[in-house]
Amino acid sequence: MPFGYSGKTLHVDLTTGQMEVEQPPEALYRKYMGGSALALDYLLKMVPPKADPLGPENVLVISIGVLTGAPIGGLSRVMANAKSPLTGGIGDSQGGGFWPAEFRFAGFDAIILKGKSPKPVYLWIHDGEFELRDAGAVWGKVTGESEQILRDEVGDPRAHVLQIGPAGEKLSRIACIVNMSSRACGRTGMGAVMGSKNLKAVVVRGHQRPELADAAKIKELAQWGRENLEDSGVYGLQLNGTAGGIDALQREGALPTRNWTSGVFEGWDKIWGQTMTDTILKENDTCYACLVRCKRVVEIKEPWGVDPLYGGPEYETLAAMGSYCCVDDLAAVAKANELCNKYGLDTISCGATVAFAMDCYEQGILTKDDTGGLDLRFGNAEALVKTVEAIATRTGVGDILAEGSARAAKRLGKGAEMLAITGHGQEFPAHEPRAKRSLALIYAVNPFGADHMSHEHDFGYRPTASQQNKDNLGMIGCLEPQHAQSLGLEKVRFALQTEYMYSLLDCLGTCMFVWGPTWQLYHLDQLIECVRAVTGWQTSLYELMTVGQRRLNLLRAFNAREGLTSADDQLPARLFTPAVGGATDGVAVDRDEFEEAKRIYYKLAGWTEDGVPTASKLAELNLDWVADLLK
Repeated sequence: MPFGYSGKTLHVDLTTGQMEVEQPPEALYRKYMGGSALALDYLLKMVPPKADPLGPENVLVISIGVLTGAPIGGLSRVMANAKSPLTGGIGDSQGGGFWPAEFRFAGFDAIILKGKSPKPVYLWIHDGEFELRDAGAVWGKVTGESEQILRDEVGDPRAHVLQIGPAGEKLSRIACIVNMSSRACGRTGMGAVMGSKNLKAVVVRGHQRPELADAAKIKELAQWGRENLEDSGVYGLQLNGTAGGIDALQREGALPTRNWTSGVFEGWDKIWGQTMTDTILKENDTCYACLVRCKRVVEIKEPWGVDPLYGGPEYETLAAMGSYCCVDDLAAVAKANELCNKYGLDTISCGATVAFAMDCYEQGILTKDDTGGLDLRFGNAEALVKTVEAIATRTGVGDILAEGSARAAKRLGKGAEMLAITGHGQEFPAHEPRAKRSLALIYAVNPFGADHMSHEHDFGYRPTASQQNKDNLGMIGCLEPQHAQSLGLEKVRFALQTEYMYSLLDCLGTCMFVWGPTWQLYHLDQLIECVRAVTGWQTSLYELMTVGQRRLNLLRAFNAREGLTSADDQLPARLFTPAVGGATDGVAVDRDEFEEAKRIYYKLAGWTEDGVPTASKLAELNLDWVADLLK
């Protein structure tokens, strides 16, 4: 038995119902550390080029990292990977909660799901045992209801359920995978892939705690976290959640508003984290063994009726459903969040798609005939809630919008394409590239679409950044802090180096609020100590950064094999248009500077001018076999 991880991968052929256990060699785990990189090793070998993302030939990998389940905060994350029905390239999504740790306790590190079941099923895994069961009783039901039914069926109230809602069953390309009815693998449409396979859920329960190489060190690190939480950069997350920073973003002109025409929102204080704490917050929730307790749980009786079972909105949701749509009604935004968690929709893509639809409505591309009489104007809280519900159920205009804004724009025509704010076809998360310029680069080049958790943001690399930021970034070669709107060589280097680091975190399966390169609770040297203490491997920063590089190159190689090129690494035209109002009034991304930054980025990464990993770069990373796939 290895230290930390289980050493077992479950292969499931949903077409035939056959299942078998693989025991990969230790070298494979050390090479990839689990998570997304491990998943890509399987996907590149098993998914045929040009496969239909919603066809049985696509493969869905659900995985955790080698640290998952250790008794310390920030080590309970699950990764979902497959070809994305939203972007057409690689799909990659992560979620937290208790399911990831419970999956480790049940005796496995990953599940490889291929084919399509002839009828709806769920997978029940418990203490090393596994079986497929009929899911007819829960197919079509919302997440909270089906979770309770499945727990009753397996006879264990402490079982944890990773599942899709009706949106995934209806193959919405912005559907997500949910556990605890509130923790989502939100991005890239992984819920639709699961739905296309007639797989409703994966239910897990286990008692096999991982053996740690140095349990005393983990205990010591956990105690350090408890003693230093209040002085760390994440303590504010416990107080007001991720939305606690809305005031700062508003000051910086970095709060995306009115479908990305502005960086300031007049009603920001009505959807702020402090306002939520003061009005509708019921309690804080957490993930396995985590002391940060950043999750919001809200409850509202009137006018919308929001059930605390479905948690509460985080910053991304409050912006996407709030400032994107110019809706300052916190109760309405909380209701929209509840609907997304009930039906299994990515709140970012859903809110951004509603904002796109509002923009189309105001410009006459959509009319009341299209919306069923709904006045879909910016600021209409009722229209927000009703449109989210229409998307969730694929009724009326929601049937088109459930495809995501990029595909909806192509169907609508009439200039709608200019209003879809996406990267690789995925809706932008709520961080403004006109204020934080490295985001302009990463939103465009990130292999699985625009993503805000794939590198460190510019504000952490300003000359005024904290000493902790400077110390940690110095360890990975970032020594010359830049102003937030710079996009020269040093900023590109910073973007790439921190992208490697965040890529590593998605292999280890660590929460980026707890472990990371700058403002997080634990420092970079403590992350190295944690990996050593859990696994027994005498690892180094060099080895760990190389793992992050491997993952990024594997993601990029998958896209190259699917025919994606530098031409797909683009920004929407609106980002090259000056923002209106606030600190970013008149500020736009410079197109020539952006293109030059992209060229520098490819060169620093060791890729071709078309953004494809070179054979020499892949050989350097011990990925020679991938080069053969790209010939």
